[in-house]
Amino acid sequence: MALMVVIYPTPKDVQAFDRHYFDIHVPLAKKLPGLRKYEVSDGPIATPVGASGIHRIGALYFDDLATLEKAFASPEGRAAGADRRIYAPDDSGVQMFLFDNKEV
Repeated sequence: MALMVVIYPTPKDVQAFDRHYFDIHVPLAKKLPGLRKYEVSDGPIATPVGASGIHRIGALYFDDLATLEKAFASPEGRAAGADRRIYAPDDSGVQMFLFDNKEV
């Protein structure tokens, strides 16, 4: 299984972010070819020592990295990427990680 984990810092306007994220971005991303599962954080995100400054974490699951990369090269993937730049521009501190995982 391969994942794309997206970590969003707390935006200036949390309500506007969430409205765009859930009403526009999630429906776009759910159209990604090969997407197996899409999970998002629910509630405050903390660290072992307190607040994190992170507002939302999204995790998108694919069969493997090749499928993930193909999904984001597709028209649906390009649309989702362009939309992400609307509510979370590249300079907003958003972090994205792509990796294979295994059960241990």
